[in-house]
Amino acid sequence: MKIPAGWIEKDNNLYRKIEFKDFSEAFSFMVRVAIEAQCMNHHPAWKNIYNTVEIWLSTHDAGDVVTGKDIKLAEKINELV
Repeated sequence: MKIPAGWIEKDNNLYRKIEFKDFSEAFSFMVRVAIEAQCMNHHPAWKNIYNTVEIWLSTHDAGDVVTGKDIKLAEKINELV
């Protein structure tokens, strides 16, 4: 599996930290990701502090490891940045 640009694989997760202009941009991004994640039935672990969003992706029903589902969601997230 090829890890999408901007992501690293660490501790059985795909991880990415993204900084935005301000809180509104970060929160708007999170809403767009939430809609895509819901459609895929694959939900991220994430944290938002002001203009920064951190995201961790792993597949829980596969034993909390990185799978193709995570790669696909990471690619979709990259399209939303």
